[in-house]
Amino acid sequence: MAGPTDTAVDLSHALVAAPIPMGHWLVISPVALCIGLGAILLMLRNRTEWHGAIAIPGLVLLVLIDAALLHKVVSDGAVTMVMGRWLPPFGIAFSVDIFGALMALTAALAALAASVYSLGEITVSGRRYGFFPFLMLLLAGVSGAFLTGDVFNLYVWFEVLLISSFGLLILGSEPEQIDGAMKYAVLNLIATTLFLVSVGYLYAVFGTLNMADIAMKARAINSSAPLMTLAGLFLLAFGMKAAAFPVNFWLPASYHTPRITVSALFAGLLTKVGIYALIRVLVMLLPVERAGLGPLVTVIAIATMLVGVVGALGANDIRRMLGYIVISGIGTMLAGVALGSADGLSGAIFYALHSMVLMTALYLIAGQVARLGGSFSLTALGGLYRRSGWFAGLSLVLFFAISGLPPFSGFWPKVVLVKAALAAGAWWLAATILLAGFLTTIVFGRVFLLAYWRPAVADVTATEPIGWQTALPLLVLGLFVVGFGLFPESLLHLTQAAALGLEQPSAYLRSVFPMAGGVQ
Repeated sequence: MAGPTDTAVDLSHALVAAPIPMGHWLVISPVALCIGLGAILLMLRNRTEWHGAIAIPGLVLLVLIDAALLHKVVSDGAVTMVMGRWLPPFGIAFSVDIFGALMALTAALAALAASVYSLGEITVSGRRYGFFPFLMLLLAGVSGAFLTGDVFNLYVWFEVLLISSFGLLILGSEPEQIDGAMKYAVLNLIATTLFLVSVGYLYAVFGTLNMADIAMKARAINSSAPLMTLAGLFLLAFGMKAAAFPVNFWLPASYHTPRITVSALFAGLLTKVGIYALIRVLVMLLPVERAGLGPLVTVIAIATMLVGVVGALGANDIRRMLGYIVISGIGTMLAGVALGSADGLSGAIFYALHSMVLMTALYLIAGQVARLGGSFSLTALGGLYRRSGWFAGLSLVLFFAISGLPPFSGFWPKVVLVKAALAAGAWWLAATILLAGFLTTIVFGRVFLLAYWRPAVADVTATEPIGWQTALPLLVLGLFVVGFGLFPESLLHLTQAAALGLEQPSAYLRSVFPMAGGVQ
C-alpha cells in the first residue's frame, strides 16, 4: 500500500538545489558542441562540400569556449557541474581546474590548425568517408577526457577518441594504412582493457569513481589496501596510451601511415591525453604511490627519451622520424612526473602544451615538404630552400624549438625540468634531458642540411606556390612557438598554478564537495 502523499521530501541531500550559474555551463559546452557538430555533419553526409564551412567556424567557437572556460577557472577557481543535478559522488561530475582547461584549449587550437590544413589535403573521397565527423568525435573524446571528474567517464572518453581515431587512421583504405591501423588497434585495445581492469579494481577499493572522492579517501585509507598495485596498473595502461618505453613500438609503426592531417592530430593530441590521465591519477589521486613508483618512472622516462631520439637518428622517412620525436617528448614529460615536485610538474605541463602545438606544426611541415620535394625520404629530398625561402625559415624556427634551443617555446620547460631535477639530486635525469635535446638538434640539423640546404637530387617540377590552407595554420602555430619563447611568463605562471593545484587539490575538492576545504 502506498504511503501518504503529503509528506514533504527533502531532496537537498541528494540533488543540487541551487540554480546552476550560467558560467558553469562552459564546463560541458566543449563536449556538447563537438558531439552536436559531428551529428550535423553526419546528417549532411551527402553534402560534403559544406563540411569544411561548418567545421572550421565550429572549431573557432570551440577555441573561444575553451578560452572562456580557462579564464573562469583562473578567476574563480575549479568548477564542477554534475549531470542530472545529482550530488557527487553519485552524479557524474565534470570538474575543471587550470590543468584541464589549459589542455582543452591547446587541443582545440591544434585541431583548428590541422582542420584548416585539411582543406587543401583531404579529398572529396576523404570527406565522403567521414573525415570531419570523425574529427569532431575525436575532439569530443579529447575534450571529455580533459574535463571529466569521474574515472569511469575518463575511460568512456578514451573509448570515444579511440573509435574515431580508427576511422581517421584508415581514411583512404590503402594497404599501408590498414597495416598501421592493425598495429595501432591491437596495442591500444590492450591498453584500454588494462584501464578498464584498473577502474574495476579502483571501485572495489574505494567504492566510488569520483576523482575528488577518491583523492580524499586515498589520503585516509589504511595501508593494507593494495594501492601500489593499483597505481602500477594505471602506470602500465596510461604508459601504453602515451607510448612510453617499453610499450611504445606501436607509434612509429602506425603514425606515418594516415594522411598528414591525421598524423598531425594524433601526434598533437592523443599521446598527451595519456600523459594527462597519468598525471591526474598518479599525482592528484594516488600521490603516496606515485612517490613509491618515482624511481621506476625515472627509469622509464630516461629510456623513453633515449629510445625516441636514437630511433629518430636512424630514420630516413620524415614521418617515421617525427613519430620517434613524439616518443622522446613523452619521456621528457614523464621526467616531471617522476620528480613529482611543483617545478617538475610545471615543466611537464608546459612541455605538454608546447608539444601539442609544435608536433602538430611539424607534421604539417612534413606534408608540405613532400609536396615541394615529391617525397618523404631524406635521400630523395633537396633544394627546398630555393623553392620557398620563407617556408625554410619557418621550418628552421620549429626545428630549433623542438630541440629546446632559445628563444623558442621548447627552451623554457626544459630549463624548469633540469632545474627541478638538479634540486632533487637527480643529476642523471637532468643529464638525459640535455643529452636528448642535443641529439634532437643533430636530428633536425640533418633534416635541414639534406632536405633544404643541399641541391635537389632529382628534377622536381612541382613548384606551385604554397596555398593559404597550408601557410595560415603554419604561421599561426609558429607564432605561438615564438611568442611563448619570447614571453613565457604568463604560461609559466599558469603551469605553476596548475601544478600546485595537483599537489594541493583543496580547491578542486571544494568545487565538488564544498565541505572539503581543509583537505590537502
